[in-house]
Amino acid sequence: MHSPDGFLDAKTLALTGALSAGGLAVAARQVNRTLPRNKIPLMGLGAAFVFAAQMLNFPVAGGTSGHLLGGVLAGVLLGPGAAAVVIACVLLVQALLFSDGGVLALGANIFNMAFIGAMTGWGIYKSARRLLPGLRGRIAAVFFAGWCSTVLAALTCAGELAWSGTVRPGVVFPAMLATHALIGIGEGLITALVILAIARARPDLLETETNPSNRGTGLEFLAYGLVITLGLAIFVSPYACAWPDGLDHVAHTFGFEARAATLIKTWIPDYKMPGISSAGIATAVAGAIGTLMMFGLACVVGRILVRTKKDGASRP
Repeated sequence: MHSPDGFLDAKTLALTGALSAGGLAVAARQVNRTLPRNKIPLMGLGAAFVFAAQMLNFPVAGGTSGHLLGGVLAGVLLGPGAAAVVIACVLLVQALLFSDGGVLALGANIFNMAFIGAMTGWGIYKSARRLLPGLRGRIAAVFFAGWCSTVLAALTCAGELAWSGTVRPGVVFPAMLATHALIGIGEGLITALVILAIARARPDLLETETNPSNRGTGLEFLAYGLVITLGLAIFVSPYACAWPDGLDHVAHTFGFEARAATLIKTWIPDYKMPGISSAGIATAVAGAIGTLMMFGLACVVGRILVRTKKDGASRP
C-alpha cells in the first residue's frame, strides 16, 4: 500500500503531508508523556520487525500479494503514539533508501498506515477488548483490529486516488476493498500469532504503556527478538511472493501504473543490495541492513523523545 510518486496530485499531497506532520507532532508529545524509558528497546525491536515483515509478501487470490502493515501490532505493544512514530520511521527509511513508496507521497503513506492503520486500528482493538476479556478475547480483538486497520487504510488510499483524479471512485473503492479485505485476513492472523507468542513468553509487555513499574523489554527477549527478525529478513525475504501487492495490482488492472515515478536515486533500490550478482543474497543483505538500521533509528528517536520528557519534567 506504499503509494509511489505520481499517483496523487499536489492538493492531496499537500493535505496529507500537513495532516501527517501535525499528527506526528501530537504522537511525539504522547510518547513524551506516556512511554516508559524501559520500553525504548521494544520500540526499536517493533520497528525492526515491522520493516522485516513488510518484506515478506504473502500470496492472495488473483495473482496479488500482501504484507503486514504492523500498525496494530506496534499499537498493542507500545501505545498509539509510539506506534505512529514507529510506522513513520519505517516508511521514511523505505522511501529514502529502498525506493519503496514515494518521497513526495511520504505524507500520504504515513497518514494511511501510521494514523489510519496504527492509531485507528489501536482504537478498534481497545474497544473490542472491553467486550472480549481474557487471552482469547485479546487475540480475537487483535485479529479484528488488524483486519479493520488494513481495510480502512486501503479505503483511505482509494479516496486519495479518487480525489486526485487518478481513477474513478466507483472503480477504485470496490477494487481496493475486495483486494485488501483478503490481505487484512493475513494481517490479522500474523498480528494475532505474534501477540499470542508474546503473551506466552512475556505477558508483562502487553500491559499498558503508562505503567512504569514493569521490568522493561529485557536483554534476553530483545536478543531473541532481534535474532528472529534478522532471520526473517535474511533467510525468508528472498523467497517472498513476487506478485504485485494490492495497490500495484489495482494500478495495473485499471491502467494508471505508468504514472508511478521515482524522484530520487536511492542506495538500495527495490531491496537489492547493489554489487551482488545473486538476487537472493542481494535481498538478504538489504534486509539485514534495513532491519538493523530500523532498530537503531527507532531507539534513537525514542531516546530523544523520552529524554525530552525527562528534561521538561525537571523544569520549574
